[in-house]
Amino acid sequence: MKATINNFKIDLSKPIDISLPLSNTDANPIAWYIDKPVIEPVTFENWIGKVSEGSSTNFNNIFFNPHGHGTHTECLGHITTEFYSINQCLKQFFFMAEVISIQPEKRNEDFVITKSQIEDSLDGSAPEAIIIRTIPNVSDKKSKNYSHTNPPYLLEEAATYIREIGIKHLLIDLPSVDREEDEGKLLAHKAFWNVKNTTILNEDARLDCTITELIYVDDSVSDGTYLLNLQIASFENDASPSKPVLYSLEAN
Repeated sequence: MKATINNFKIDLSKPIDISLPLSNTDANPIAWYIDKPVIEPVTFENWIGKVSEGSSTNFNNIFFNPHGHGTHTECLGHITTEFYSINQCLKQFFFMAEVISIQPEKRNEDFVITKSQIEDSLDGSAPEAIIIRTIPNVSDKKSKNYSHTNPPYLLEEAATYIREIGIKHLLIDLPSVDREEDEGKLLAHKAFWNVKNTTILNEDARLDCTITELIYVDDSVSDGTYLLNLQIASFENDASPSKPVLYSLEAN
């Protein structure tokens, strides 16, 4: 099946999934000091919701945390006193997106992504969404326990620049856009969403903008422009597990 958008041909039969699956195995990525997800059948006395145990259906409970257990998309409700839901903030699901690859720079004990790196990689473009693949793009990103590892992160200046050029959706292959231990400052989150006060939200805060973390962009995907389909589950929560999918563009 093919479609045409903005004078580009898109083959919808060739999706590029950049999400990480959620499982109850050691292959599941983990962040923020929690254990792996739990997926187990419901039990009632002698009844077990598992076909191999005699039930007519498989009937599992799943216990997970969207922020710590894989690819997730969050809204500014992640950092505000007032409740905001990703299900209410994200109402559009297709965007023109730019995939860029960046090798974080070493600053003291940290590795960081700077404004100049973002600016140079975009080379004057200002897409609706930006997808940041960090270098080196090692395969253990897909199963790493990030807790206590001080992963790379965005400097506040980089997040501010992304906001100022009008990018509304930020996707990255790290557990957070901010430093793992930052004393709760969350400078990049606040800069991207333009949140100046987490208790009383300013009128120009970006309610319809999202951050997606813990993606994985395979090396076979070249830097460049794609159509992004940002899929979420309808959770009334600040974040939802998500499935960002890219489609290659062909000039019409």
